[in-house]
Amino acid sequence: MGRRRQSREIALQALYIVDTSRTDPKEAFAIVNRRGESDDQQVLAFAQTLLSGALECRPELDKHIEDTAENWALSRMAAVDRNVLRLAAYELLYRLDTPVNVIIDEAIEIARKYSTEESTRFINGILDKIKEQRPRPNGRPAQDPS
Repeated sequence: MGRRRQSREIALQALYIVDTSRTDPKEAFAIVNRRGESDDQQVLAFAQTLLSGALECRPELDKHIEDTAENWALSRMAAVDRNVLRLAAYELLYRLDTPVNVIIDEAIEIARKYSTEESTRFINGILDKIKEQRPRPNGRPAQDPS
C-alpha cells in the first residue's frame, strides 16, 4: 500500500471516530495510531493534514456533498461513506496538488475496503459532480465558463 493511501486510511478512521462518537480529533488520531498503522512520520503528517483540513472545512464539505447527493441527507448516509466523501471532497476542493483522478480512485478503493460495492458507485457519482467545483489555477471553479 502506498504512503498516501495509508495516510488517507488513517485519516478516514480518525474522522469516523470523531463523527460517530464525538471524540476529540487529537484523541481519535491517537486511538487510530495506537494500533500501529504506521510509524512513518510522513504518512502520519499527511494523515493529520487531511483530518484537520476535513474537520476545519466540514460545514462547507457537508454542504457540497448534500447539494450534490440529491435526496440524500448526510444523516442517512452510512458513516463510512459520508467520511470517505468528506475526505475526498476536501482533497478535491482544497488540496489542488493531487490530481482529480487519483483522489477519486483512492476514495473508491478505500470505500471498497471499508464499505460496500454499492457504496463505490454512490461515492464515485457524488465525487464526479463535486470535481466540477474544483478551483482551476485562475481560482474559478471548473464549471465556470469565464
